[in-house]
Amino acid sequence: SSGINAEYGGHGIIPPMGTDAPGARPFGQISAAPYGSALILPISWAYIKLMGPEALRKATQVAILNANYMAKRLEPHYDILFKNENGMCAHEFIMDTRHFEGTTVGVMDIAKRLQDYGFHAPTTSWPVVNTLMVEPTESEDKGELDRYCDALISIRQEITDIQEGHADVENNVIKRAPHTQAVVTSDAWDRPYTRKEAAFPLPWITTDKKVWPASARVDDAYGDQNVFCTCPPVEAYSIDDLKK
Repeated sequence: SSGINAEYGGHGIIPPMGTDAPGARPFGQISAAPYGSALILPISWAYIKLMGPEALRKATQVAILNANYMAKRLEPHYDILFKNENGMCAHEFIMDTRHFEGTTVGVMDIAKRLQDYGFHAPTTSWPVVNTLMVEPTESEDKGELDRYCDALISIRQEITDIQEGHADVENNVIKRAPHTQAVVTSDAWDRPYTRKEAAFPLPWITTDKKVWPASARVDDAYGDQNVFCTCPPVEAYSIDDLKK
């Protein structure tokens, strides 16, 4: 359903397929399909058919194993939420990032810092605000799981450095992450930590394997409220230009 203003007749909420409510004048869909994405069920069906019962069970077992392996490795460094009576989780687990006393580090700071380690952040602030929800799935091997854990453990040590006064509360390697190639290789470097600490914080992050962040730190709230397109302007696709 969609919220409609006076320009569209002031009808409040107009369901895509119409309604019998008095005075309603439905006009069909604004976007997408009447009942949601047409690909949702075929994709699920194809996945199940291609895997078969034995492989589906195995994939589920490995996904649960991977999640619990990571949770146990990270448990000494982060609080893990919503464990069962045996201290176990399902196929995903939630890391609490709300209580780093003496710092201003939050979930988005950790998410941005992970880019310097070559990783995309997991789900942030859902279902609990200021937490990370990690879902490794069955497709990652142990080496990749360990690298991800190593990165998060290293970031936790960086947070400890702030708590113990070894790093500035605001001007530190986490609060100024991520670090692009342009920033790290610039002639000017006025930060209280080294370039190596910024871009190569662990031994396995080397120049030949480094995945550089595409951009430096941005204001998330501003970006959400001021959407802009990075593609060419519409004029670039004019018929006259295509004929040239």
